[in-house]
Amino acid sequence: MKKVAIGIDIGGTNTVFGVVDEMGQVLVKNNIPTPSHGDVDRYITDLSAGVQEMIESVKQLSSDIEILGIGIGAPNGNYYNGTIEYAPNLSFRGVVPLVELVKKRFDLPVVALTNDANAAAIGEMIYGGAKNMKNFVMITLGTGLGSGIVVNGDLVYGHDGFAGEIGHTVVVPNGRACGCGTPGHLEAYCSAPGIKRTAFELLAHYNGGGSELTKYTFDELDAKMVFEAAERGDKIAIEAFERTGNILGRALADTVHHLSPEAIFLFGGPTAAGDYIFRPTKEAMEEYLLPIFANKVRILPSELKSGSAAIVGASALVWNELSK
Repeated sequence: MKKVAIGIDIGGTNTVFGVVDEMGQVLVKNNIPTPSHGDVDRYITDLSAGVQEMIESVKQLSSDIEILGIGIGAPNGNYYNGTIEYAPNLSFRGVVPLVELVKKRFDLPVVALTNDANAAAIGEMIYGGAKNMKNFVMITLGTGLGSGIVVNGDLVYGHDGFAGEIGHTVVVPNGRACGCGTPGHLEAYCSAPGIKRTAFELLAHYNGGGSELTKYTFDELDAKMVFEAAERGDKIAIEAFERTGNILGRALADTVHHLSPEAIFLFGGPTAAGDYIFRPTKEAMEEYLLPIFANKVRILPSELKSGSAAIVGASALVWNELSK
């Protein structure tokens, strides 16, 4: 029998799901809109129908498929309780017993839930560049900045299931407002929107500075456009990445002091900027490290495929549970 797992990633706009084999290959995938109506029972009904349809389609490809479980990545997903708790970007309010609701629909050996960054970390450990690592950190750069921490081969959840919020460490006292409402968090500076905010601050500081970015409004500009301008030699765009990398590197130096990982993986849209983000991050991290950590910790790009990483990461929860 070909053993497979189902990965579900619940995002603010869409929920994507797929069937993933032991090599991390997505055999089939599907998606539904993540609703704004806030009716979780209705959502579970729609999600279950989509997953069941997907299962039927993969069984048509091969009759010897064995589905071992479902892994779910979601904002504010609590691994211990199987709940989504007070997720600000989802319409479901309060505490949602997601694992319990999914188990009522699917009789499978494993149904597990965690947040999306933790799922990415497990995905990196099962399928990606961290296969043989026992101590590493995954940093996800996107609309926010998430992190998953692996110590001695185990993901760190803390006493309540919510450990690993590196994005909400304070890097600039009384600094920019973070999406969570607290000032000065790392996420406000090193997420994709943070890069855009830095570019606009530099445009104001240098009175445009001859940058091509002046032709865009705040709503029009995004981090990808800043990268493309940097590739064309735009000095404001290049400095935006320098400043982003400097702040991220300083924060990662703290992470190294706390955890002494073998490597730190960066994943997400902004990592497509390559050396524009990796070089200043590595240089700043090394500058602020204690000598005993100098040049010991690698900063690496994730090896998860960007198009299916969310599904693959969530499915890795199943393999991780079965290996315990």
